[in-house]
Amino acid sequence: MNRRSSPNQERAVSIRIAAELTGVEIHTLRFWEQELPEFITPLRTPGGQRRYRPADLQNILILKRLLKDELFSIAGARRRLGLDDDRRAA
Repeated sequence: MNRRSSPNQERAVSIRIAAELTGVEIHTLRFWEQELPEFITPLRTPGGQRRYRPADLQNILILKRLLKDELFSIAGARRRLGLDDDRRAA
């Protein structure tokens, strides 16, 4: 990355690396991003590629624990995380 990149951008990783680091498949990361956009919000490059920051990776691990280990549904995870579900009502 160029020298003018912010520290967060320099630590941001591609979706492939995020999948490897978290143990979550790429298609699942895309789905979770679509279902929980207020919780998983990777940066986008000018070309539209996702770049996951450390906070995004932490949120992925939290969501993975809820969905895979504690067996919450997406709706249950939304409630557990305190995310507003108003967008579903529209």
